Parts: sequence; structure tokens; C-alpha cells
Amino acid sequence: MLYLECYSGISGDMFAAAMISLGANREKLMNALDSLKLDAQIEIGLAEKCGIQATSFKVHEEEHKHHEDKDNKGHSHRNLKDVTDIILASSMTDRAKETALRIFRILAEAEGKVHGKPAEDVHFHEVGAVDSIIDICAAAICLDDLGITEAKITPIASGRGHVKCLHGLMPLPAPAVVEIAKEYALRLVPTDEDGETVTPTGAAIAAALYCGDTISGSYRILASGTGAGERDFPWANVLRAYSIEEGVKTDVAGGDAAKESGIIMLETNIDDCSSEALGFVAERLMKEGARDVFYVPAFMKKGRPAYLLKVVCETADREKMEDLIFKHTSTIGIRCVAVDRTALPRRIAFVDTPFGKARVKVVSRKGETFYYPEYEDVVSIALASGRSFDGVYEEIRWSATRNLHD
Repeated sequence: MLYLECYSGISGDMFAAAMISLGANREKLMNALDSLKLDAQIEIGLAEKCGIQATSFKVHEEEHKHHEDKDNKGHSHRNLKDVTDIILASSMTDRAKETALRIFRILAEAEGKVHGKPAEDVHFHEVGAVDSIIDICAAAICLDDLGITEAKITPIASGRGHVKCLHGLMPLPAPAVVEIAKEYALRLVPTDEDGETVTPTGAAIAAALYCGDTISGSYRILASGTGAGERDFPWANVLRAYSIEEGVKTDVAGGDAAKESGIIMLETNIDDCSSEALGFVAERLMKEGARDVFYVPAFMKKGRPAYLLKVVCETADREKMEDLIFKHTSTIGIRCVAVDRTALPRRIAFVDTPFGKARVKVVSRKGETFYYPEYEDVVSIALASGRSFDGVYEEIRWSATRNLHD
């Protein structure tokens, strides 16, 4: 699990720097960014913030191109289609392309709401700018390399005052940030410092990864990274990123499985929602921190076909889960049952395979260790190699069995 400390906010360059510091492969990153064919110089270095050494990621647009664009008002105002074409023509992996496009879609929809236009019709400097394209693509490339698809994110510090933009002075947090935070349930925390601490690009990256802001119990830090922000504040302007293993306590009998309390099951019968709506609800519930979400086919009175929605979550998340279910489905009642759950200790590990690195879930019980390849990695490798899903799955599992030692 990725855990982001956004006590100094978040921006695209801070996030890219933090991922590089966390261990993303720099050579892969630079090769993929070069394939975007944008006129810019990328500088990866070190910066000191209040005595803390952090990685910096800076994009310098080529001077001659900058003046040329300024004169003809061309590429500095790319729209979503322009950006999509640039990404699809690059050498980024399919998964990195998908992540980058998802982040841009979040950003475009937010800007569209601010300006009262469809996302596809927005011509806006913030998304079309070279540095924004590189920041977001760098984030997607690093996430792909590290095998990260979601993150727990602390409430994000938001500055106050105004910032100068293409249209004049804009209040902080920026309107696009407000739209993204509202739509994706990001939590913001005001600061007493004037200045922009969370950018629309940073907010869009956070929204694409966000799966809650609370870690269940203790955790162990497997790796850490620190990305530097551009400005200096009275506090360390850094974004800290951890790769963590959420803690599982050993039970009193000396086994390695833990009995978890504080877990509930929410359930409700639904017989008049579209399949698209049901899929959307499940996705939103998981993003908001549900442990599991699933549907069971059912028949109601008079033989009407229906679905039984079941949501496993923490007691503290009950109201949040119920709000989502009531808002996005037609149900008018939700049942709640307290449940116990036996959880085995697990962690995510990377294993070298004939296809490159792949993520594997490592699970233990009573001295035995089991390896379960991550679905997204199996799909990505199967599509790229032309091999069958089962064949790739077994190859990754066998590589883990031979090379990983718990």
C-alpha cells in the first residue's frame, strides 16, 4: 500500500519526485518521457527543505519553443484530445498510458465544470502546458514501475489567498482543486500560510489513487521517499511517500492469523438499478475504504430478479458507506450486521520474472507461505506477450516460489 503524507500539500512535480525517491527506475522514466517528444529539459536533483534532503523534479521548457508558442497561441493551449494523442503515441506502457489518461480526464472534467464546458471542449493552459503533461506522465510511469494502483492519503494542506493565472487572480484553493476534492471526497486542511500548496495537477493525481485516509491499526514502513516542493514555507515543503505493510497482530494462541473486530456487513436488496449504476457504486465504495463489495443474484416477491449488495467495512466507515449507497442506488433501507474476520498476514512483493518485474501478494499461515500474483500485472503481461492468462499467472507464481523468502 502507498501512503502519502500531504501535510505540505501536493503538486505534480512533488509527487513525481517522491516516487523517484521511493525507488522508481530513473532510466525507464527518462526513456518514456523522451518518447513524448516535448521540447523540455528535465532536471532530477536534490533540494533541502528545513534541513530535510528531498528529491526534486523540475521541467524547463525549451526557450525558443516557449516564445514560438507564446506568439502563435498554439500548443500552450492543448485540449484533452491533443494530450491524449501525445500519450498514445509515446512508448509508455499500456498501464501507464491508462493511468495518465485517467488523471487528465479527472483534471479536464474539473476544469470543464469551472468554465461551464464539456471536458472535451476545454482549451486550458493548466492541462495543455508542457510541464503539466510531463508531471502527470512522470507520475503514471513511476506508478507503473512501482506497481502502485491506489493509496491512502492524509488530509491535504490547502493554502490561502490568490494565485495569478491566465484569466487573472484566482482564489485558493484553485476552483479546479475544489471540484476535484468535492467529486472524489479528498479531505483538505486549511493552513495559515498564503500561497498555493495543492495544485489541480496534484489534486488529480491524488484523486486517481485515493482509497481512503485512514490506515487500519499499525503499519510497517518498507520503503520511503521524499519529494521537494518548489516554494519555501516556514515548514518543510515536502511530500513524503511510504510503501507500507499494514500490521496484523498475532493472536493469543500463538497463531499467525488475527481476529479483527470492529468489522460490519452492510446489505440491501436492489431490483431497479442499471448494471452500470451498480458497477459505479461498487467502485466508489471500494475507493472510500470498503474491505469488500459484491453482489449476489436474488429473486424478490412476485419473482422479480434483483441483486443483494453486500459491503464489508469498518464500523467507523458505516455512515460514509451508507451515504454512498443511498445516493447512488434506489434503496430506501440498509441492514447492518456485526461480523468477525480472521485475517492472514500479507504483504506485496516484487519478483523478477521472464517478463520483467511483477507484483505478488505474499500470505502466511502456520509456517506455510503462499504466493498470489496481482491481477493487473498478469493482465498487462498477458496482453503484451500474447501468452494466456493462466500461463502468465503460473509463471509469476513459480518465480515467486523460487526467489522470494518470507
